[in-house]
Amino acid sequence: MAHIITQEHTARPVAAALLQIGAIRLSTSQPFKWSSGWNSPIYCDNRLSLSHPDVRTYLKNALVETVRERFPSVGAIAGVATAGIPQGALLADALDLPFLYVRDKPKAHGMANLIEGKITPGQSVVVLEDLISTGGSSLRVVAGLREAGFDVLGMTAIFTYGFEVAEKNFAERNVTAYTLSNYNNLLVEAVKANYVAEREMASLHEWRKSPETWRVG
Repeated sequence: MAHIITQEHTARPVAAALLQIGAIRLSTSQPFKWSSGWNSPIYCDNRLSLSHPDVRTYLKNALVETVRERFPSVGAIAGVATAGIPQGALLADALDLPFLYVRDKPKAHGMANLIEGKITPGQSVVVLEDLISTGGSSLRVVAGLREAGFDVLGMTAIFTYGFEVAEKNFAERNVTAYTLSNYNNLLVEAVKANYVAEREMASLHEWRKSPETWRVG
């Protein structure tokens, strides 16, 4: 059973929208450098959608539909800091639910909070993530919420690269995530819109299989 599941009816429209506004960029000849040190032919910054009201509203409505369908008993939304905060707040507002967000580490001063917002042990919560790569940061948030006493129903996200290591990590921690789009559907839309050439596809697929060893050419 898959633990990271993409909503097929939103996968291509969301990918097309993110490409159109430049939230996703693709380049096999001049790759991007990730903080992990990996060379990557893709850069994804879904925060750009916040500056485009039509795309922002479309993503919000798609996330609302996903949570209502997949997690009908949800009691609160928790955003992953920082990119998941604005999308999570929009989602919580649309669902008329409490919102909180989780830092990557406790605040260094004041109350030293890891979780910002009202903590209600036993409350059911859905985590809102902007982007799933290996799943490490997302799952640390889940762990923090569980430790605080929340009942984490699962996660929803805008996009996933579809790495095997992410699927493994989510399975090991018994977390299910539903995403609006993914890398495979992105490539289909990218070719259709002439963002990439067919000759680049082999390299793009190879990166997804082994991002840590992928090299240009």
